[in-house]
Amino acid sequence: MTTTYPFSAIVGMDGLRLALLLNAVSPAVGGVLVRGEKGTAKSTAVRAIAALLPPVDVVAGCRFSCDPAAPDPSCPDGPHEPDTGEARPARMVELPVGASEDRLVGALDIERALSDGVKAFEPGLLADAHRGVLYVDEVNLLHDHLIDLLLDAAAMGASYVEREGVSVRHAARFLLVGTMNPEEGELRPQLLDRFGLTVEVAASRDTDERVEVVRRRLAYDEDPEGFAARWAADEEALRERIAAARALLPRVGLGDRALRQIAAVCAGFEVDGMRADIVTARTATALAAWAGRTDVRTEDVRGAALLSLPHRRRRAPFDAPGLDEDKLDEILRQFEEDEPEPDPDQGPEGPDSPDDGPDGPGGPENPGGGPQEDSGDGAGEQAPPAAPEPSVPDQRTGEHETADRETDSARADGDGGADEGPGGAGGERAAVGAADPFRTRRLDVPGLGEGAAGRRSRARSEHGRTTGARRPRGTLSALHLTATVRAAAPHQRARGRRGPGLLVRRDDLREAVREGREGNLVLFVVDASGSMAARTRMSAIKGAVLSLLLDAYQRRDKVGLITFRGADAELALPPTSSVDAAAVRLERLPTGGRTPLAAGLLKAREVLRVERLRDPSRRPLLVVVTDGRATEAKRSGGPTPVERAGRAARMLAGDGVASVVVDCESGPVRLGLAGALARELRATPVTLDELRADSVTALVRDVRTVSNPRRAA
Repeated sequence: MTTTYPFSAIVGMDGLRLALLLNAVSPAVGGVLVRGEKGTAKSTAVRAIAALLPPVDVVAGCRFSCDPAAPDPSCPDGPHEPDTGEARPARMVELPVGASEDRLVGALDIERALSDGVKAFEPGLLADAHRGVLYVDEVNLLHDHLIDLLLDAAAMGASYVEREGVSVRHAARFLLVGTMNPEEGELRPQLLDRFGLTVEVAASRDTDERVEVVRRRLAYDEDPEGFAARWAADEEALRERIAAARALLPRVGLGDRALRQIAAVCAGFEVDGMRADIVTARTATALAAWAGRTDVRTEDVRGAALLSLPHRRRRAPFDAPGLDEDKLDEILRQFEEDEPEPDPDQGPEGPDSPDDGPDGPGGPENPGGGPQEDSGDGAGEQAPPAAPEPSVPDQRTGEHETADRETDSARADGDGGADEGPGGAGGERAAVGAADPFRTRRLDVPGLGEGAAGRRSRARSEHGRTTGARRPRGTLSALHLTATVRAAAPHQRARGRRGPGLLVRRDDLREAVREGREGNLVLFVVDASGSMAARTRMSAIKGAVLSLLLDAYQRRDKVGLITFRGADAELALPPTSSVDAAAVRLERLPTGGRTPLAAGLLKAREVLRVERLRDPSRRPLLVVVTDGRATEAKRSGGPTPVERAGRAARMLAGDGVASVVVDCESGPVRLGLAGALARELRATPVTLDELRADSVTALVRDVRTVSNPRRAA
């Protein structure tokens, strides 16, 4: 059995450790979402907290972990006999990103259900996680249909398995913990709201702390059992503190004053719904219990808000999650001015240390527990001296991103330069901001795909409307009842049927063929040359691309971004699920120089070739944003830039790539170059106005492919 890295040995990560500990104290907080870059010990911390959870009492032999004090009356293993309880450690169940629906919710034996009328049910991960922790690593990469099942179970506290009128229900109440790297894409808002708390983590920039991280990790890898033994006393002390806080929790009072503070904070940040208020109240109560107090104070409300609101505040598309701490302090300060809170007597330990003393494993000098002599260099578990509130991480507010953009613009301004002139290279212009995004028309890839579930193009999928039946491929998940009965009916006499009921064999089973929607790879090729560099024009173009990015996010697409200007094309963003990253790159995009259109198209062809090898089932949609001009440095002999662009376009068309050309040409005199490019690509030409879903001139368009060249002409 693998030895888990001790929770108390984790260096730094105060906010993450506190959020996990609060969930251990009060599971009603609702779990935690850990956001951060790769290699920041997110998974290590989550796996380590499971060893500290108190044991649970379960009915002996029940596969669904029923509580002997209040067994589930609809448990598939019930009814349960009284006095059959036993204690076992709390489980932490991991949900793999590529898990199937049957693995998550369980599988019903359809053959036995139809022929024998028996509910033969094999529990899934939701049953295993009942009254424990369900951990999803890389939760943002989870398939949509699995997310829907998680949402249903989290909302109802139960899991339902339905197979053509045969159903099984069992309790499924669990602590949902997820980790994610924002660079790989964001979560759907519905699932995001199901996490009680959220924490941003990043690698420390302090040299001593990084040294201590490496030192401890190497020691653990060399001797896991010995390393865990050295931290056993601190783990036990932390476990006892969790138990003490749990016992104290029912006696913590949440006064009217604290409730009004919570309501004012949630209203001030314009959060949607009432779940934020409830989670903040539960978190503030858990913070008070963790501090060893029976009253909720202002510092508890502030700490709870920093953990429960960053992912719930209303924000514009592509804004980074975070909370404006100055605004939070201002809201709380108004309460202090109106009704100063009395300062009750408190011991020398401070509010974050109930009984351990200032140097104990749970004291303010060491909130996560752990030997102090192991950190002689000043790193490790040491925290700042006793603070007036528990350690809560600063949340990202997004201001730093604005500063970065202003810095990038200043650098671009330093290069100066004019727009591209006739035959001239022009210079680089500073990046301009994007116009407000708008709702776009949906652009589909034609045909029927079999890619990842999404909301763009037609595809065969596990969910959607039933269009036919076929023999099962592997485990039967969606029974087509009519086709199954039709296949079994001719054989009833030969099988010796005598009386009611249908004799069904495995060869008779048919599964439903369903048609839904898939997510695609949307590859943007954006002209950033001098011919596009007029500020108002480029702002409108960026606004249009930003709108398409927002549409791609909502339809669960992967996106990539290629820009071309000057002498060559650049892959500004490799294909990724992080639409946010594409929006940031687009916002910082400078313009100027010549128009190497052929280079941009050839770069797109190479990127699509590589992605076809990596993910052959995900069909691409190429979106070229340009006015159609092509200018490059003069070469002696050889094809002209326009001819080179036409040749590259025909190569892409020959590969069967579905394409859209967004025509950015403006002014009273139009050359129609983008339309000519669309004909070479066999693509759909769309003007900026026609992209708008509410445009009077917008038409319902399907992307044209090589198989239909007449429509493309």
